Amino acid sequence: MSDDTDLNNSAPTDDPRPDGLHRAKSLVVVNTGGGKGKSSSAFGMMVRGVARDWNVAVVQFIKSGNWKVGEEKVGRQLGVEWHAFGDGFTWNSEDLSNDIAHAREGWSTACELIAAGEHQLLIFDELTYLTSFGWLPIEEVVEPIRNRPDHVNIIVTGRDAAPELIEIADTVTEMTEIKHAYQQGVRAMRGLDY
Repeated sequence: MSDDTDLNNSAPTDDPRPDGLHRAKSLVVVNTGGGKGKSSSAFGMMVRGVARDWNVAVVQFIKSGNWKVGEEKVGRQLGVEWHAFGDGFTWNSEDLSNDIAHAREGWSTACELIAAGEHQLLIFDELTYLTSFGWLPIEEVVEPIRNRPDHVNIIVTGRDAAPELIEIADTVTEMTEIKHAYQQGVRAMRGLDY
């Protein structure tokens, strides 16, 4: 057993926050990368927003509305406006043109939500795929987000976030996979993965 001085040597003693911090009217947050937790982080912020009496809406892309994911169930119970415009994994698709049309319809709804300015928090789950798959030009995504009403916070999730999206974001987190249960043959688990 070490003495008390050894235990205290690794704790930071200097405040890491920069000088001159100020409040922002709203933020754009991007959760990207190959690791797990992008959507889960966004839905944690969904709960925070609801706890602050914000109007919150979610637009999900790619993920099927038939999946009955846990975050949708609790979101709806909390009064979150929920829109699902996914048809599921693209590798299971029988008609990608239908998937593309559905995704574009979802982005149209997302743009209407942005412009209306009725929500303090909008979550666009798996939005990055619409641009990385070439289903939407990046400019059509970046412009409405950049020109959002001052009080509207936006969270975008998905792998391969475009540089243009990263550039307009205030906070970007890249999730890095260290190890995944799939690698050991474990299926997605209800309650943890969906």
